[in-house]
Amino acid sequence: MQAAGRFLSPPGMINRTEQQMTVKAKASEGTDAAAPAPAVTSGFEQTAVAFKEGVAKATAGFQTTQAQVKENVEKAMKTAEELLAFNQGNFEAVVKSGKIWSTGVQDITQQVVASAQASFDETLAIYRALAAVKSLKEAVDLQTTLARSAMEKAVSETGRLTDASVKLAEQALAPLTQRFALAMEKFARTA
Repeated sequence: MQAAGRFLSPPGMINRTEQQMTVKAKASEGTDAAAPAPAVTSGFEQTAVAFKEGVAKATAGFQTTQAQVKENVEKAMKTAEELLAFNQGNFEAVVKSGKIWSTGVQDITQQVVASAQASFDETLAIYRALAAVKSLKEAVDLQTTLARSAMEKAVSETGRLTDASVKLAEQALAPLTQRFALAMEKFARTA
């Protein structure tokens, strides 16, 4: 309902605007309307000071957190770069070890082939000699010589190939062993 340009409240209810105006009028009675109440000003100033202090603390905390995050990100990047460089070194060591192993196996294989060829040639020569023997005693002596010679060569070749294999294993593992030692040294420093 509206009366003379104003809304009227239902009977028994006070209009909120009227209520606020009444409170303001009662508050301004007996006081100077231009000067705010000292308690209100003091409370407002305290709130403003507390707000400014809170903002200053929050800003300082944010700056500290930001500096710590930046420092941690830089450390993480440095660690990632070191890890990448270390892993690259590991890969290079594996490649180097593989090359050493491959070359060594080729050398050993050539030695085995040369030994087998020499043994074959020697056996062929003995069989030719056996074909030319005139007596049984001569054949037994030749066969004994062949057996003794074959046994000595087998022992000699086995020892030589074993030594070459052990040496190859040591050479091929050397780059990996060096990387392992470096890793132990690095991890011991960081732990």
